[in-house]
Amino acid sequence: MEKLSLILWRERELLETLHYRLEVEQLVMAHGQTRWLAAAARDVETVLDQVRDVELMRAIAADEAAAVLGLAPNPSLSGLIAAVDEPWSSILADHRDAFAATSEAITRVAEANRGLISAGLRAAHETLLGLSGSAQTYTPSGTTVGESARSVQLDRSL
Repeated sequence: MEKLSLILWRERELLETLHYRLEVEQLVMAHGQTRWLAAAARDVETVLDQVRDVELMRAIAADEAAAVLGLAPNPSLSGLIAAVDEPWSSILADHRDAFAATSEAITRVAEANRGLISAGLRAAHETLLGLSGSAQTYTPSGTTVGESARSVQLDRSL
């Protein structure tokens, strides 16, 4: 159980780091700092790779704990909590609760980031269409309605 708990602590730390990195990515996007967007995305991917590695170690440690307790392989954290005595049941329950809260926070930030990315892509697409003068609106089916190019006057006196 001690080995499993140590791995769960490491996973919690990584999930907190992931939450932080997603928040940074969100701030970069929200403030239009496109210069740092690739670095922020790379930081998120790096933490995700580390989380995957720790998840594998957690699965192995959970299987070892399950074997000691006489449980089937690939036990859930709730299954382990029910099978162990104190203080381990409380320790594992704390881990489970922290995972649930952090996962919920990560999901919220990731959804907000997806919305910012979609809005940015839409704005870039519409800007490019506006520069070419080929589309100004959309039909009910979602296709673009073209408009002929028009002359534009630029007042350079400003």
